[in-house]
Amino acid sequence: MAGPKADGAFRTIGELAVELGVAQHILRYWETKFPLKPLQRAGNRRYYRPADVALARRINELLNREGYTVRGVQKLLREGRLEGAETPRPADPVEDRASGVSAVDLRALRERLVRALER
Repeated sequence: MAGPKADGAFRTIGELAVELGVAQHILRYWETKFPLKPLQRAGNRRYYRPADVALARRINELLNREGYTVRGVQKLLREGRLEGAETPRPADPVEDRASGVSAVDLRALRERLVRALER
């Protein structure tokens, strides 16, 4: 087995799960609840960017060590009070050619809709 990866290296879901001490299905669940957006390659292989890794580490710490709930961590993220992790941003603002709407704008709209439905 190879040695530890560099801090800036992408991690597979298996590597990140071992590092955090959680099952892979937990990371997939977190992807539905938090802004963890790994790259997906052939066969749905997930590769987590360094920013995603940092966020997953912080989420794990809050949930499993500090006793926060999923909703509590979501609230911290919404309010921008999540210390120690930077929320991942898209690498490039891709634009939908058909509608002319950027992916960033679509994500912002999606987040607003999610917040509206939570009320």
